[in-house]
Amino acid sequence: MKEKKLQELVELEKQVKLGGGEKATEKQHAKGKLTADERIDALFDRDTFVELDMFAQHQCHEFDMQSKRPFRDCVITGFGKINGKRVFAYAQDATVMGGSVGFTHGEKVAELKRMAVQTKVPVVALLDSGGGRIQEGSGAYSLIFYADIITSGIVPQISAVMGNCAGGGVYSPALTDFIFMVEGTSQMFIAGPRVIKEATGEEISMQELGGAKPHSEISGLCDFVAKDDRECLERVRELLGYLPSSYLERPEWEDTGDKPDRCDESLIDIIPENPRTPFDMRQIILKIADNGEFMEVKKGFAKNIITGFARLGGYSVGIVANQPMVYAGCLDCDASDKAGRFYRTCDCFNIPIITFADVPGYLPGVKEEYKGIIRHGAKMLYGFTEATVPKISLVIRKAYGGAFAAMGSKGMGADVVLAWPTTEMAIMGPEAAVSVLYQKDIQALKNEDREGYTREKVQDYREKFSTPYFYASRRQIDLIIKPHETRPYLIKMLEMLKDKQEFREGRKHGNTPY
Repeated sequence: MKEKKLQELVELEKQVKLGGGEKATEKQHAKGKLTADERIDALFDRDTFVELDMFAQHQCHEFDMQSKRPFRDCVITGFGKINGKRVFAYAQDATVMGGSVGFTHGEKVAELKRMAVQTKVPVVALLDSGGGRIQEGSGAYSLIFYADIITSGIVPQISAVMGNCAGGGVYSPALTDFIFMVEGTSQMFIAGPRVIKEATGEEISMQELGGAKPHSEISGLCDFVAKDDRECLERVRELLGYLPSSYLERPEWEDTGDKPDRCDESLIDIIPENPRTPFDMRQIILKIADNGEFMEVKKGFAKNIITGFARLGGYSVGIVANQPMVYAGCLDCDASDKAGRFYRTCDCFNIPIITFADVPGYLPGVKEEYKGIIRHGAKMLYGFTEATVPKISLVIRKAYGGAFAAMGSKGMGADVVLAWPTTEMAIMGPEAAVSVLYQKDIQALKNEDREGYTREKVQDYREKFSTPYFYASRRQIDLIIKPHETRPYLIKMLEMLKDKQEFREGRKHGNTPY
C-alpha cells in the first residue's frame, strides 16, 4: 500500500511537470522560448529548487471551469539557491491555459512574497501570461500588487518579462526594482494592438507597441534587454550578485582579483583640451572598475546619463555618471527620472553611490520646460539627499549650478567630493557668467572690440573663480587627485565610509516629487 501511494506521488509529479503537454511545449519552443520548468532549472543552481503549492488548483466552477483545474494553477512557486544565495521565484506557465492569472494563482504569488519578507530573501518573477482569467474577476491582481508594494524596499524584487504581459498584469513588474525583457519574444502594454486599432484607428505590431526596444529606449520601463531566455536568466543571476538579500544587509564583498592600488596612466589624456569636445565617460568607468566589469542599468534610455553596478576593491557600488557624448551631458527630464530612481534603489539596499560629474547644466528649451524639467529634476535632488549610504562624488570636468547639486555636491550631502585638476566649477559656465557680470561693459564697446574683451574676461573668470583650487579653498572639494590614481582613492574612500551610519529625524515618510 505504501509503495502504491509513493508511486502515485511520483507519477503525479511527472504529470504536473509536463505542463500543457508535448504539443504545447513544442509550440513554446517554436517561439524561441523556454518552458516555465526549463526557466526555473536555468535560473537556479542545480538541484536546489524546491517547489511549493504544486497541487494547488483554482476554485472557480462557473463557465465550465470545473473541467479545467490544472495543478499549480499556471504558476510555479518555490525557492532555491542562485550562486549559493537563497532566492524565492515564481514562473508563469504559458503552456497551461496561457499562463492566465486566477485567484489561486494570485494567492500563490502573494504567499511567496509574504515568506520572502519574513525570511528576508530576494524574489524573482518569470512572467509569461495571457493576462487575467476572465472567469475569476480581477481580485487576483490586487493580491499581487499589494504584495509587490508591501515587499518593496525590504528585499530586492526582479521581474523578467519572458513572453506576454498585458493589461493589469503590467503593473506588477512596474512595481518591482528591476525589469528584464527578451528581444522579439516579450512585450508589455496596457492595451494591445487590436484594442488600439478599435479605439483610435492606429495600426501597430505587438513588438513595436510593447517590445523590448520601445520599453528600453523610449518609455524607460525596461532596465535590461537580453537576446534570448538563457541570456536573460544568466543576467538575472549576475544582477543578484551586486545586491544584498535584504535591506538589513550590505552586499557581499567579493575578491575580484583586481588590485586596489592599480593605477591607469591612460586616464591622464582622456579629457580633451577643448572643454566643449565630448568624450565617452563609459571608458573612465571601465578603466576604474574591478576587471573592467560594469553592469549598466537602462543603457538604451536617457543616454545622457549612465547608471549601473560595478565593484571597486571588491565592494559593490552604484555608479551615476554624466555622458558628454549625448546633449553634452546635460540633465533632462528622462535623465533625472533615471538617476533619481537609481539613487533610491541603491539606498534601499545599502549600496554606496559614486557619481562621475561632467555636467554643464539642465537641458534648456521650451519642450523640456513644458515636459516638467522642474519636477523631474527635483526627483534627482530628492533621491540623492534622501540616501544615507556612503556617497562619493568625483568631478571629472564641468560641474555647473543646480545640475552639480543633482550629481552630488557637498551641500546636497555628499560624504566626500573628489576632483581632477581638469575640473571647472561655477554657478554657470564662464561664458554665461561673463555675459551677465559684464553686460553693460560689453554693450558699451564697439562691435570689433567686444569679442576680444569677452574672451579676456572669460579666461580671467575661468582662472580665478572656476578652478578646483578655488572650490577646495571653500571646502566644496575635499581632495584634488591625479586622474591615474582615481581607482585607489575611490577604494580608500569606500573603506573609510563602509561603517557609516546616518540617522534622520523621525517621520512617517517624505513626500517625493511626483
